[in-house]
Amino acid sequence: MTGINDLFLQEMEKLSLDPASVQLTWQDDILILSGCLKCWQQVVDVGHMAAKLPGVKKLVNHLTSEDAPKKEKRDISTYYDKDEIDRADVVIIGAGVTGCGIARQLSKYNLDILVLEKEEDISCGTTKCNNGMIHSGYDSKHGSLKAQMNVKGNAMYSQWAEELHFAFHRTGSFVLAFDEKEREVLRYYLENGTKNGVPGIAILSGDEARKIEPNISDDAVEALWTPSAGYVEPYEVALALMENAIDNGVRLRLDCEILDIQKEEKKAVTLITSQGKIHCQYLINAAGLYSDEIAAMLDDEFFTIHPRRGTLVIYDKENKGKIHTFSGQAPGAYSKGGGPQETPEGTLLFGPSAKEVPEKDNLAVDQDDLDFVINKGMYLVKNIDRNTLITFFGGNRAATYHEDFIIQCSEKVENVIHAAGIQSPGLASSPAIAERVEQLFLTLKPDVTKKEDYNPIRREKKPFRFCTMEERDALIKENPLYGRIICRCETVPEGEIVDAIHGKVPARNIDAVKRRTRAGMGRCQGGFCQAKVLEILARELGMEETEVTLKGKGSNILKERTRQVEEDE
Repeated sequence: MTGINDLFLQEMEKLSLDPASVQLTWQDDILILSGCLKCWQQVVDVGHMAAKLPGVKKLVNHLTSEDAPKKEKRDISTYYDKDEIDRADVVIIGAGVTGCGIARQLSKYNLDILVLEKEEDISCGTTKCNNGMIHSGYDSKHGSLKAQMNVKGNAMYSQWAEELHFAFHRTGSFVLAFDEKEREVLRYYLENGTKNGVPGIAILSGDEARKIEPNISDDAVEALWTPSAGYVEPYEVALALMENAIDNGVRLRLDCEILDIQKEEKKAVTLITSQGKIHCQYLINAAGLYSDEIAAMLDDEFFTIHPRRGTLVIYDKENKGKIHTFSGQAPGAYSKGGGPQETPEGTLLFGPSAKEVPEKDNLAVDQDDLDFVINKGMYLVKNIDRNTLITFFGGNRAATYHEDFIIQCSEKVENVIHAAGIQSPGLASSPAIAERVEQLFLTLKPDVTKKEDYNPIRREKKPFRFCTMEERDALIKENPLYGRIICRCETVPEGEIVDAIHGKVPARNIDAVKRRTRAGMGRCQGGFCQAKVLEILARELGMEETEVTLKGKGSNILKERTRQVEEDE
């Protein structure tokens, strides 16, 4: 350990940081950093530096910074007195695409499976805040778990889409080069992607690339082409997975936050939640940005999540068809990642960017990040009007300091599996991640049997906006609510909204309805339809309109009534 300490001091000097500001301690084979630095970026830089030191396989970064908000310790003492409300063979923490994928994968077995999600809907974390790209796997470091899961998961998406009936467009993707230095990077990606097993990977001339994607910048001289890349709507994938899991017996508890985990004889047995106590025989940690906090509750903290925020920009559908494939850029003047693409719905999207932030729940968009995403997109493609931008948003990725996935059985708690550090390309990797967790689970419980009636197929339901006039007439005849259009931008009828509210995974707020139906995703961004959606939610859920929220607790749309309606005498 002395040698590592000496190397650490040398690297601190290279970063122009005071070595005395950071304390190194070892707990078994885990390196723990503590202390306080001036700014958060220094915390992240030191964490990355320490993770690269020879022999450091596990790293916990407890460093703080002067510019990071102070965290107040929450009093959860009253929750220990609550009654047991549930028990299950397997509890999965987190209902992002990773947790939903694992739930569906394990639903083929004779198990009582319970998924817990702290938000009021599924896919509310990293899953809903990414560009939906199913990466090909050219940039993941060869030999890493990321590379293995990415290429395998990408290939599995065709079957997922066929069975679960979600939109998946395998459009291919480009990485553009504008000078000789960037061309060298493309050759590295070609070599790395070939080693990783990326099918069809090749380098094209700029003119060859423009034959495939005419609106690529005229200044691009070369492009890395990976035809296996594709796009999905990520929240749609998560919903399809969870609905199919529910069809196969999985149960879901929303608005259920994990506050602590009690162990007995090296096993997790009781979860202290905001709803009450839940007993489990096996526990799977798929908590995304909070997976390190779940590990800490288990006294199994061996990694730290540092949130990396990305900004995405959405343009009006008048741009539909101008761009079909993703166009990124080799590292250079614009080196934060992301680029222009078209979503499966035909919406033009730019981004994401990448900025290290100290708060996991801070999704604010900074002006410099917004400018970066827009300017980069305009640099990479042509014939897009800046003034057609309709909205932007941010999301956080769950990165570890080793920048690789953690998918393994706990080394300290006998009945726990960690699926953590699932950042990009986590969405692309999710089918392979689910399969890997299944294999790990079978090592913990090899005697589990398969269901005879497991059904991997989710019933297809064609969105109203894609129906023919004859199909629309049939829907309206069956349910007159389909004859009333609520969202004109996206052609969403009231019947579709009501169905979403009462679906297998109920949409209980404005954003949840938006993710199910696209009501509010169009040009006016809910300017015309949000009030109507609010009324429908209140009516269908039997609540006051002032109780309806945008995205859960603390996000009420209306504060109070401005005028009272007199009751009939």
